Amino acid sequence: MRPRQINSSEHNSYYRQYIDLVEDIPLLSALELSKSRTQSFFQNIPKQKLEYRYAENKWTPKDILQHIIDTERVFGYRALYFSRDQSADLRGFDENQFAANTHANTRTIDDLLNEYLVVRNATVSLFKSFDDNQLKSIGMVNNSKMSVRAAGFIICGHEMHHCNIINERYL
Repeated sequence: MRPRQINSSEHNSYYRQYIDLVEDIPLLSALELSKSRTQSFFQNIPKQKLEYRYAENKWTPKDILQHIIDTERVFGYRALYFSRDQSADLRGFDENQFAANTHANTRTIDDLLNEYLVVRNATVSLFKSFDDNQLKSIGMVNNSKMSVRAAGFIICGHEMHHCNIINERYL
């Protein structure tokens, strides 16, 4: 399955911006490709920019990487939950509350990237375990539908979105 096969009925319209960023390749390929691109991208950010904020109260690149990791965990959990219980109705999460409590800027970029790789490898394993019916399973998040497969493509597009922002506003 490819991102262009995801119906608008499988996700809140807000998430289309992320799905549209993903190349028209199968989900597992997209997860692997974005893993290598994101790892390389963060490894190549100049050290003096890793804790840079382009405006007051904006996240640093380290904060953004932690946000990518946290969001992937949340969407992975949603995918797992929906694959097992299609009647699930989950709450959302406050990304700013999460970011305020990560202490990402006290960590090294290598430590953050190691966590990112561990989480991504777990996500790949999770999505490999789903059959076609599970990938099409739909649950609810904040009163909006979300399919398992949409969650996978949102993970990929979400990190691409944030890498684009770093390129535009930080580098």
